[in-house]
Amino acid sequence: MTCIARISTQAFRLEMKGALRWGQGSQLNALHHMLIKVETDEGHTGIAEAPVRPTIYGETLASMKAIIREHLAPALVGVALDDTQSIARAFMMIANNHVAKGALDIAIHDAKAAAEGVSLQRVWSGHNTRIPVSFILGISDRDSMLKEARYVVEQGVKVFKIKIGRDLKHDSEVVSVLRHEFGDDVTLYADANETLTPDNAAKTLTQLAKLGLAYVEEPLPTYYLKDRSNLKKAQILPIIADDSCFSLNDLKRELEADTFDILNIKPARTGFTTSDAMLTLATNASKDVMIGSQASSGLGTLHCAIFASRTGVNKPSELSFPLKLHSDSLTQPLEFKDGFLLLDELPAPVINPGVLHED
Repeated sequence: MTCIARISTQAFRLEMKGALRWGQGSQLNALHHMLIKVETDEGHTGIAEAPVRPTIYGETLASMKAIIREHLAPALVGVALDDTQSIARAFMMIANNHVAKGALDIAIHDAKAAAEGVSLQRVWSGHNTRIPVSFILGISDRDSMLKEARYVVEQGVKVFKIKIGRDLKHDSEVVSVLRHEFGDDVTLYADANETLTPDNAAKTLTQLAKLGLAYVEEPLPTYYLKDRSNLKKAQILPIIADDSCFSLNDLKRELEADTFDILNIKPARTGFTTSDAMLTLATNASKDVMIGSQASSGLGTLHCAIFASRTGVNKPSELSFPLKLHSDSLTQPLEFKDGFLLLDELPAPVINPGVLHED
């Protein structure tokens, strides 16, 4: 019986090639993430990446370190890796702290796979070995967005998730320029990050649909449950659920209200265990599914790619954010070919020691 012997954290920082801007005023200039490590009493190790997003989840490096060291680790050290009930109970004792728990869940699964003498990919990957990928194109001036899009297409990516919502005239111009530049060779969709209102959402989505966008993510604030349900029923554009589905209970609420067409599952905040339950619920409800990386570096992206290969994930997944980094958490970067990430060619996750620093 292999047990959890130690849980540790280590911060790392990665510089970005340019800021990522979204929503009404959010901006990401560099990755300040955390490496979570689970070690067993038999010397096996599991690792995962925890992205820090205080403006989304309220978590910081300090808060994640504290919740793991003071609460989650004491509850989990000594627990057998196959004691799923005790592990689930430890997580249920802690409210919120989505990313800390999500990364810890993945690290435990990674340690369990290592204890069984196999890779995490061997245990969790599905039948889809060619995973279509998308790139998150943040809000900027038109020329900068076009320049970044050209670079990303050159790297083998053919789907763009375009952040919108600060200036809808500017957003329409950007979409038009991208469509003119790439034609039907690329797929475009929008992420409004809850910036529209019940008064302008239908009109805005109609305009976006005329520009040839495939779908739109979270057009309305999540507290407008009835308005979001009505907007989905209008069938102007397929709607992606993201911010409205932080948890399994959130997803159950959204399914009951029928607010979306596509679910964006983010293993960074729901781990593999809850993500798997969400995937089952969504597919049983005949919803499409994509996987989001939460702007992760190579390690988190690799884990998301493994999960994106599972049956039911049928939309392009956000697996190309490392293209926006000067250096990566992995020693071997991910590569994209003709719009796909090839699961059989994913590198073994070897951490780049140069990006780590004292926690």
